[in-house]
Amino acid sequence: VQLQASGGGLVQAGGSLRLSCAASGSIFSINVMGWYRQAPGKLRELVAIIRSAGSTNYADFVKGRFTISRDNAKNTVYLQMNSLRPEDTAVYLCYAHISTGVTGSMDYWGKGTLVTVSS
Repeated sequence: VQLQASGGGLVQAGGSLRLSCAASGSIFSINVMGWYRQAPGKLRELVAIIRSAGSTNYADFVKGRFTISRDNAKNTVYLQMNSLRPEDTAVYLCYAHISTGVTGSMDYWGKGTLVTVSS
């Protein structure tokens, strides 16, 4: 199983970016998909998650600015980021809890995509 993230880049404060992450491989089902982020010198932190039925959780610092969604048919999760701030600068990591049907279920991580917000 692999997670491939894309969509990061450089944007000015107040701008928008859309991240995508597609899961591929021997997948039976995906329960949770989501995004974490890690800024230099800081711990990894949850940004948002979305469950297979569509329920979501957001970190307080992104509520009202970011929207997570998923396309179950494509095993893909998206993160629409609006009103970006310099403090949103970080490597954004895609996450999924996946059942392969053979090895059980476990957490998988993508390599991350860098988001840089200039002031």
